[in-house]
Amino acid sequence: MDRLKVVEVFEGLSFPGNLQTQETLHAAVNFQFQDTDVLLVTFPKSGTTWMQQILSLIFNKENPQSTQSLPTWHRVPWIEQMHLLKYLTDMKASKVRLLTTHFHARLLIHNLKNTKTRVVYVARNPKDVLVSYYHFHNLAKFMPEFDSFEDFFDQFLEGKVHYGSWFDHIKGWLSVQQELNFFLLTYEELSQEPCQTIQNLANFLGEHLEPKDLQNILHYCSFSFMSQNDLLNYTLVPPEIFDHSVGKFMRKGEIEDWKEHFSPEQNTRFNHVYQREMGDLTVKFPWS
Repeated sequence: MDRLKVVEVFEGLSFPGNLQTQETLHAAVNFQFQDTDVLLVTFPKSGTTWMQQILSLIFNKENPQSTQSLPTWHRVPWIEQMHLLKYLTDMKASKVRLLTTHFHARLLIHNLKNTKTRVVYVARNPKDVLVSYYHFHNLAKFMPEFDSFEDFFDQFLEGKVHYGSWFDHIKGWLSVQQELNFFLLTYEELSQEPCQTIQNLANFLGEHLEPKDLQNILHYCSFSFMSQNDLLNYTLVPPEIFDHSVGKFMRKGEIEDWKEHFSPEQNTRFNHVYQREMGDLTVKFPWS
């Protein structure tokens, strides 16, 4: 609790000191990946918990109920966060280590590019990321406080939030995807075409899914199931860290919630910045 308001600055990026230290950040940059590892990469609030659950279910399809025995952060831990070594020790019997990171590509590419580690990148409409991230700041007492949504909006567009710029994050990973065993999917595809998207992901991971496996995964990764399960919805986090009185970690699980928050002027401004930052990309996203 003594690190609740600590901010760690590392490689030009800020991180919540309640979750990371200089030691854990350095260790993550030097993390030794194995060829059998699966690394989930996301910018915060892009569907991380959802994909952690889906990956767990794909690799435990014979017994999907077993994924309810531990919280997602234990089953698919962040390589940059505290307690990683304990979680890795618990994974020793597993044939595949499922790992997560919010790191930018420039921090990990040197260790990843010479491995067969499978990298799964989940992207989400940055307007929805912004809204979800804003609500998370209100919930999480270890995140910086902002005076208003307008204030957070400005800081997000300028990349002055924890974990840095959304634009730099996604462009960085897309720029190195040819050097990696890389799979890109979007939050929107998962929402609108879950069967096909999960099947495509399983194919990439080399895991065969029977129809009943897919139905089980869809059930156990649904918003209705996850939001009611204490091992998935983060209600186990004590109120000193998450102020559950102001909202829920699993808030809506919807797409285009930004339309309830952005003013017309903000939308125009965001579109201008997006075009400036992303206009040269050949990848076409559902929200483009």
